[in-house]
Amino acid sequence: MLELADLVVLNKSDRAGAEDALRDVRKQWRRNQGDFALPYEAVPVYPTVASRWSDPGTDRFYAALLSKLADKTGLGLPGAEGRRRGDPSAAQSLNPEPLLPGSRVRYLAEIAEVVRSYRARTEVLAERASSAWALSRSLRELGDTPPAGAFPYPESVEMAPAAGEAVRALRLRYDAALAELSPEDRAALADWPGLRARYRAARQEYVVRERSLTVENQVETLSHTLLPKVALPRSEEWGALLRYLRLENLPGAFPFTAGVFPFKRESEDPTRMFAGEGTPERTNRRFHFLCRAQRGARLSTAFDSVTLYGRDPDPRPDIYGKVGNSGVSVCTIDDAKKLYSGFDLLDPATSVSMTINGPAPILLAFFLNAAIDQAVEKHLRTSGRLEAARAQGPEGPLPLYGEELPEGHSGLGLGLLGMAGSDVVDPETFARCRAEALGAVRGTVQADILKEDQAQNTCIFSTEFGLRMMGDIQEFFIANAVRNFYSVSISGYHIAEAGANPLTQLAFTLANAFTYCEYYLARGMAIDEFAQNFSFFFSNGLDAEYSVIGRVARRIWAIALRERYGAAERGQKLKYHVQTSGRSLHAQEMAFNDIRTTLQALTAIQDHCNSLHTNAFDEAVTTPTEDSVRRALAIQLIIQRELGLARNENPLQGSYVIEELTDQVEEAVLREFERLSERGGVLGAMETLYQRGRIQDESLEYETRKHSGELPIVGVNTFENPQPEAAPSVSALMRSSEHEKERQLAALRAFHERHKEQAPRALRRLQEVALSGGNVFAELMETVKVASLGEITEALFAVGGRYRRSM
Repeated sequence: MLELADLVVLNKSDRAGAEDALRDVRKQWRRNQGDFALPYEAVPVYPTVASRWSDPGTDRFYAALLSKLADKTGLGLPGAEGRRRGDPSAAQSLNPEPLLPGSRVRYLAEIAEVVRSYRARTEVLAERASSAWALSRSLRELGDTPPAGAFPYPESVEMAPAAGEAVRALRLRYDAALAELSPEDRAALADWPGLRARYRAARQEYVVRERSLTVENQVETLSHTLLPKVALPRSEEWGALLRYLRLENLPGAFPFTAGVFPFKRESEDPTRMFAGEGTPERTNRRFHFLCRAQRGARLSTAFDSVTLYGRDPDPRPDIYGKVGNSGVSVCTIDDAKKLYSGFDLLDPATSVSMTINGPAPILLAFFLNAAIDQAVEKHLRTSGRLEAARAQGPEGPLPLYGEELPEGHSGLGLGLLGMAGSDVVDPETFARCRAEALGAVRGTVQADILKEDQAQNTCIFSTEFGLRMMGDIQEFFIANAVRNFYSVSISGYHIAEAGANPLTQLAFTLANAFTYCEYYLARGMAIDEFAQNFSFFFSNGLDAEYSVIGRVARRIWAIALRERYGAAERGQKLKYHVQTSGRSLHAQEMAFNDIRTTLQALTAIQDHCNSLHTNAFDEAVTTPTEDSVRRALAIQLIIQRELGLARNENPLQGSYVIEELTDQVEEAVLREFERLSERGGVLGAMETLYQRGRIQDESLEYETRKHSGELPIVGVNTFENPQPEAAPSVSALMRSSEHEKERQLAALRAFHERHKEQAPRALRRLQEVALSGGNVFAELMETVKVASLGEITEALFAVGGRYRRSM
């Protein structure tokens, strides 16, 4: 067919072998056309990567096609002049570099090699340490005295004349065995007696981020038993100790298998309850309800589907009914201010999590501006100038908090509704408030675009543009010293909810995380600049593997980050949130759901999760009510505050089955890394829908076993209620009201009216920054002050492309 072709497209030209294919097609085209004098670069073969937005090869082909049509017909294509064109005469070189350099495509296989090598080396070193221990015991039995600690004999030490050749030979073998251990390993063995004494003392001091903290080492039970917060192994044998120190270790010590901090924070529970429904005011009320009498404010935000897809509320029937249902409606910066009002966003005790992905950069810009404006508001309140600043605001009525303030609401965050902090104070004051806010805010935004493509489906921008904006967020965090907020929450929860088993959830999540590492490194960021801004999010079901999912994740991450990427300690620490399994909730026998959730929460707490959400029993059919969410919150509070063994912080260590399961799960994850690596890494596997296929297969297996009864589920397919009509029912479904929907629409119209002149200019600037390769998120921080979510999304579609799933 090449002899009939005026133009030829060679797609997927970023793949290995594309250069050879381009040469062969050009050669064949010249042979078919009999035009051997035509230079290779002038042969009309256009290498493209059609799956990429704004692909230069596709642009060149489009321009050449228009030119050819004009030559053949004498007509121009209507509307073609306004389209972006490539240069049809440009040299037909291959397309730009892929997202990850070709030399890095084996990164997952290399990580598997590094982790296995670390384990193998551990076994060798443990064997040598065991030999040294046995030799030291033998020397003592023969009347010799080895040096204190795990150190060789100094050359200056002489043997007693009567010692004999046996002692001399044992000394040489003892020194040889120790010589195979690193100085760090020998020092750790030497320090062990002192370390154990420190944990057996009444209290100890330790340092976190340059702060010295004092903690009690034991808690006293009602029976006056002293229960250790951290229990240590009893063995004195060096081989067992070295294996423990290299693979388990104490909480807060590499490889962080038992936890990333030496002790749990006593001033704050790990409780982080997910909430979102209706208007920002209604969800704000729920936040205040959940935080009542809590030691910290940990706010986890669920957004409605309109927000999740980057749209504004609209009277259109396909949008209107979804506004404020199954999540909160947030479409402007004023919505964000109301949503988190009454909480001091600069207080270390406040932490905000936002579960959103496609439009995550826009919602994050809403939140950060809300925090900055809180800092400005506090400055104005302190100086007594708040009312004067409000009086200088825009013409017309300013937006208001649409309900009575809930109990405990201080009014903070509402003072600058309808106004930007940068407009009411001088530039120097604003810069100071901005820096203070960005340095203080705590929390996370999910923003995990790879997981969305693989499992959850709320991708809105092209994958490449979504990744670019993630990188822009991280570069903004580095430039502005945002150290306490996580720029991404790499999520396995939605992978599990889509049907994956726990092994696949863990493997895909860690693989996605390492892909972000590789992408950020390719953009020129240093590992210690961004690894500290990563967090993780897992589901906890009832399968045995969930008991060790945190242990395995922490160990693989720590070893890979230190041994392969050379990261400092803070980046080696994998911190993660757990939500109990939504898939395990059933409409039949809903009261039993609390039992499942309790066991899942206990598993998460024992595995040292950093924060926890417990699902309400009625979430099988509705957004939880106040009563059901209070029960769900009570589940984890009872475990944390009443269950005696929960006062110990490493209850899983030393269990034979836990250690065996940890090793098996770790090896299964490494094998999955190798399967992904064979497919070109995470991005290559996504192109063939490998992850989606695995998740769907595992989901089908789960549903088949559940249906057949092979997987017993009490109250659903076994021990069924003989009187189904007596099963508990939900009295009322939680839905946003007509009044709430109309109120959001009215607030959005008022926002558009206030900013009708500034918004078009701001949106044009945003597009220019995106097209010129600038930092999109840095510009978004300004755009969100005058433009709504839907307006920004539409503007970015024009320069970043819409998401298209691989087929």
